[in-house]
Amino acid sequence: MADRTSIEWTDATWNVVNGCSVCSPGCTHCYAMKLAGTRLRNHPTRAGLTVDSKAGPVWTGEIRVNEAAMEQPLRWTRPRMIFANAHGDLFHERVPIETIARVFGVAIAAHHLRGHIVQFLTKRAERQRDVLSRPEFWEEVNTYAEWHVMERVDPLNRRSDDARATLDDYDPDSPPPGIWIGVSAENQHWLMQRGPHLVETPAAVRFLSIEPLLSVMDIEPFVLPVRQWSNMWANNYPLHYPKHRVDWVIVGGESGPGARPMHPDWARSLRDQCAAGGVPFFFKQWGEWLPWEPEQVPCWKSQTGETMDRHALPDFDDADLKGWTDRLLYEGSDICVHQRVGKKTAGRLLDGVQHEGMPA
Repeated sequence: MADRTSIEWTDATWNVVNGCSVCSPGCTHCYAMKLAGTRLRNHPTRAGLTVDSKAGPVWTGEIRVNEAAMEQPLRWTRPRMIFANAHGDLFHERVPIETIARVFGVAIAAHHLRGHIVQFLTKRAERQRDVLSRPEFWEEVNTYAEWHVMERVDPLNRRSDDARATLDDYDPDSPPPGIWIGVSAENQHWLMQRGPHLVETPAAVRFLSIEPLLSVMDIEPFVLPVRQWSNMWANNYPLHYPKHRVDWVIVGGESGPGARPMHPDWARSLRDQCAAGGVPFFFKQWGEWLPWEPEQVPCWKSQTGETMDRHALPDFDDADLKGWTDRLLYEGSDICVHQRVGKKTAGRLLDGVQHEGMPA
């Protein structure tokens, strides 16, 4: 848990549930997994949550609840955006529903009393939808939220119309404000596995985190206004015709050891799809690799210091080019050369613009 964070789209992190298990390619270089197996491997909240492998630390699938962190947002008085469980997945199959309800109770009370916005992000989109669609779950959440609020309101100032002391009863038809629900997807396959569940999940705000972006993606079914969707949804996707769409899209490349590069056309396509649907677009980072398109590179340089004029590019095949560049990516016939410069140097500009769209 931290009252400050380097994550660009939030202000603080709140880690109640630690631990996870690898479930898709986006997990391969998980920073939380690496941290739990290195710098924090002996910390009581992380010890034993990973095992060593040739590729580095790997989650064991064990989940640990940090009770000391449970009420942390209620102690932060200045309103802020809080990313819940940056080092675990709250909707992991081993997390009890009671624990999820307690976390949501704190989140609702934190929004009610402090004005915080709490952001939940998962790769277990189906379980998230199922849990948040249960009226009995919200009954439990409402009980926890009311208890936290009443404990922190001065009884002498408590009135029936006092906004600090009264809470709405939330349910699947009236989800709480200030609670944002997100799903992570790294390519088209996993978007189509998780996205349909997201737009069926009760939430005040729904968002997609496409990080690390590993391929070109079509997100139009999730960002276009509902009235523009065609009947193909019901025929091709696993759920019935949805009533909602995504309210926010975050896109970013991968950072850290072993990071994979991101073709700029992949990010541009998502930017343009969001613009077409009127959905806020947030470009988080390029990651470790900065793209250089052929016309932007004055010359190629090999590891021995030799140079080659960029105009000679069409005369070389893939095998030749791999000796002259750090990494090549193709999108259709478009080649893009990537140089590993580090996250800070690569920056956050997409075509010279810093995109920081946020839901209203």
